[in-house]
Amino acid sequence: MGSLTEIGVSAGINILSALGFLLAFAVLRIQPINDRVYFPKWYLKGTRSSPRHLGTVISKFVNADMSTYIRFLNWMPAALRMPEPELIEHAGLDSAVYVRIYLLGLKIFVPIALLAFAVLVPVNWTSGTLENEKGLSYDQIDKLSISNLGKGSKRFWAHIVMCYVFTFWVFFVLFHEYKVVTTMRLRFLANQNRRPDQYTVLVRNVPPDPDETVSEHVEHFFAVNHRDHYLSHQIVYNANHLSGLVEKKKGLQNWLIYYENRHAKNPAKKPTVKTGLWGLWGQRVDAIEYYKKEIEELCKQEDEERQKVITDPNSIMPAAFVSFKTRWGAAVCAQTQQTSNPTVWLTEWAPEPRDVYWANLAIPYVELSVRRLIIAVSFFFLTFFFMVPIAIVQSLANLDDIEKVLPFLKPIIERNSLKTVIQGFLPGIVLKIFLILLPTILMAMSKIEGHTSLSGLDRKTSTKYYVFLFVNVFLGSVITGTAFQQLDNFIHQSANKIPEVVGESIPMKATFFMTYIMVDGWAGVAAEVLRLKPLVIFHIKNAFLVRTEHDREQAMDPGSLDFYNSEPRLQLYFLLGLVYAVVTPMLLPFIIVFFSLAYLVFRHQIINVYNQQYESGAQFWPDVHMRLIIALMVSQILLLGLLSTQEAEKSTIALLPLPVLSLWFHYVCKGRFEPAFVKFPLQDAMVKDTLERAHDPTLNLRDYLKGAYVHPVFQNNDIYKLVTIDEEEKNPLVVTKRQSRMTTPGGSKFNSSSGTNEGEFSRIPPP
Repeated sequence: MGSLTEIGVSAGINILSALGFLLAFAVLRIQPINDRVYFPKWYLKGTRSSPRHLGTVISKFVNADMSTYIRFLNWMPAALRMPEPELIEHAGLDSAVYVRIYLLGLKIFVPIALLAFAVLVPVNWTSGTLENEKGLSYDQIDKLSISNLGKGSKRFWAHIVMCYVFTFWVFFVLFHEYKVVTTMRLRFLANQNRRPDQYTVLVRNVPPDPDETVSEHVEHFFAVNHRDHYLSHQIVYNANHLSGLVEKKKGLQNWLIYYENRHAKNPAKKPTVKTGLWGLWGQRVDAIEYYKKEIEELCKQEDEERQKVITDPNSIMPAAFVSFKTRWGAAVCAQTQQTSNPTVWLTEWAPEPRDVYWANLAIPYVELSVRRLIIAVSFFFLTFFFMVPIAIVQSLANLDDIEKVLPFLKPIIERNSLKTVIQGFLPGIVLKIFLILLPTILMAMSKIEGHTSLSGLDRKTSTKYYVFLFVNVFLGSVITGTAFQQLDNFIHQSANKIPEVVGESIPMKATFFMTYIMVDGWAGVAAEVLRLKPLVIFHIKNAFLVRTEHDREQAMDPGSLDFYNSEPRLQLYFLLGLVYAVVTPMLLPFIIVFFSLAYLVFRHQIINVYNQQYESGAQFWPDVHMRLIIALMVSQILLLGLLSTQEAEKSTIALLPLPVLSLWFHYVCKGRFEPAFVKFPLQDAMVKDTLERAHDPTLNLRDYLKGAYVHPVFQNNDIYKLVTIDEEEKNPLVVTKRQSRMTTPGGSKFNSSSGTNEGEFSRIPPP
């Protein structure tokens, strides 16, 4: 384990970095020129106007009010002032529940830290085992950990008892939090304003029919099987290529605006551009005329592709958004099996329109299993081979290994000041650099898997990222040696020895994780509030692309929570806190500082900055709960493995019930609370429908839903015709183009796939 000096150096560097970021933010946020960067959410809501419209020329760019510099830290109490109900109304339930995860960390670890420092630290400190070992090198911090207890010591019983206390405290907090979040979700759904997804179901794998188009087949099926509730449907088109053309045109239009602005500033000189790749080579031509011609040509291609999508039957996917007259009707359809064949007419709740990931709706359903298998295999190899850079990072923490591989660096490394910086700061920052691109790679893998909603993509990516962090950052960092030595160890030992190997290595890696928490958790969170990248991009766009106030609004990048990136990293801190609570309690204050700072920063960002892309009603909470249970079980198993190496076999047996109790607790919570996150109660649906009919009896639901699930590239073009049943006719008969097959010698292969028995008749008589 590292020395107090190394930890102090790392703490000093990261505290100064965090204070620097926070101070820079406090100054930059009050400058009028940066107002749209640090308060974009209020601009999007229309409740804030730019301070640049008032005052002198200088005051439009620089804040000349010196009193605001004195109160530059007032953003901190302001971030805590907004009550939770108002926060939910302002930012949504997803944002409010997400920030509760940080509060949950404080609820768990503050009492645990107080108990650990009151009981375990004195037990460890007074043992004196390390002092009595001759020739053993250790630091003062080692005396505060379980490493200071001798083999077979009776003092291990204190750690076992505290492990039970910590476990039951976590049970209590998690159960209460799950109950609170479930209540918040049900109340949010009950009070939620009318939304298209409340009436709409996504239907996939519509079976082919020889006599009807996909649209006619969908209408026929739901008009028969959901006769009293079916309202309309919208067929899904494969418009991915058209979307690409639209995005390309937007890019060309930005370049055209850029060059027109340049020409307006200097009319005497016409801007030019090279026509080759990326503008690096090729013939030099007039930039404005070139981009106008390119946009005109692209518009023609766009119109041709749009007509192709409309008229080509191959562009129609076997999927549809089906809308119902009531929430109750939609709930029944979304939560039931439609036919005796469970592989066709697959229904699920439709994502809200802004949550739909349109590109993946064009993937045939039969491909999904193959895609997910390929991604699972790819993810396995990515996770394993990433152990190589992890091993490099660990070598930075072990100067002896560096000197063996690169002996010419020995004179430099042996300098005390440099040695302290390398071991105390460098490993954490290098590991963070290695992980920068990983969330983007994992998100791309999730998109290939074919998930149809942004919220689904976030949840699947966060699962992959959590597994990756657990295997590589936690286990990979704990087990010493190179990646191939680790593999050899695992191959040539029995599975029941793995907890012992990992458990024995846990105390030795406490310093590394302390430095990682300070780099990623302290300085990283402080850098988040500074928003350096959006700040630079906004001013670049403002300088070259903005003409009007509307353009300036488009240049804002409020961003979002990036659940797939932030939540798994957050779970890593829960894992480290639970693992080291009994082993090395000195790590807990670092965890508590992180949760406190992150709660403050992300609450501020949610109130003033982030604009969420979707609202899932905290549907991610069961995943959060499950990962916390996994972290708790891992901490118990590793403590069991550690004690088994300390000749404390009898006391180790006392830990065996804990993983079983944790698993039982998980299933209790899963059965009690998880259904509220998966299904929508029919009773609640009926209540909302009844209240809506009473409050708004003249609602034209058909007009309300019209265009809600039209592909974005068609929103401004009246090409979709919403297929509906004419209620005015009140005709109980359903028209179909299907031909009679009553004389067919054998059963048609399409009869069973339709899922109904109406295949032989052109009209269905009333019951």
